[in-house]
Amino acid sequence: MQLEPSSQSVVTATQPAASSHPRLSRPLADLSAWVGWLREAEIPVKSETAEALEVMREHEDNVDANLIGEMIGDDPLMTLKVLAFGSKNRPARLVTQPETVTSTLVLMGISPFFRFFGAQPTLESLLHDRPDALAGLNQVLRRATRAANFALAFAVHRLDPDAAVIHQAALLHDFGELLLWCHAPDLALEIQAAQRLDSTLRSKVVQKRVLNVDVEELQHALMQDWHLPELLVHISDARHAHHPNVQCVSLGVRIARHTALSWDNAAVPDDVAEVGQLLNLSTSATMSLLRGLEL
Repeated sequence: MQLEPSSQSVVTATQPAASSHPRLSRPLADLSAWVGWLREAEIPVKSETAEALEVMREHEDNVDANLIGEMIGDDPLMTLKVLAFGSKNRPARLVTQPETVTSTLVLMGISPFFRFFGAQPTLESLLHDRPDALAGLNQVLRRATRAANFALAFAVHRLDPDAAVIHQAALLHDFGELLLWCHAPDLALEIQAAQRLDSTLRSKVVQKRVLNVDVEELQHALMQDWHLPELLVHISDARHAHHPNVQCVSLGVRIARHTALSWDNAAVPDDVAEVGQLLNLSTSATMSLLRGLEL
């Protein structure tokens, strides 16, 4: 059984040229307006992802779902793009929904994947004239990669059967912020500047002030609009914070954020204590694990 592209798909695989969707310099009115606007926006990918896909396309007979999935698994926006496309275009007769990029590729098939996903637009091309925004976006990309690495390690240590989905959830945790840097760089820079001026300023407060919506709320709405896998949505929902798989994600994200500049952040000891409790490890063993995972 293979995916069949729907004529009503919200997220298309081969997107129009990056310049076809105008950048926002002013906030939209509310959550509904933001969801509608981002629904039609381009989803660019990392340049190395686009280049690797073209190499694989030339050797299609020698690649499989695992190989493609591993390559895509380091790119949050390409991950988002494949999951959204797969969810929107899965056959109605399919009862279970693929939960990972690799399972989506298995369902889709290799040849259809390369047919659906042509040459991909890149983040670097989209923001070629905004090096300040590209720098901000790259900071979020690095944080996402580190968060996913930490979360996966926690899940593997716990022998969690949903380790792959936990990795994806951490990787995608800040995809709304990534899309903001791509399509509303002026607003993203305004938020960044406000938080640099006041380190105590809560993200939700400044986001609401600048965007008329907070990014976590926007992300959740987009995940529902794109019909992303239910388990992924569940693990990404902070309202289920008591679940161990959600804790793997939230702690991975927190540590990646708190150690973005160094391990001297005052919040790190509390993070380490919570990880140790989750994994049943001593403080020293937990710290050794975390430092060993550093990228």
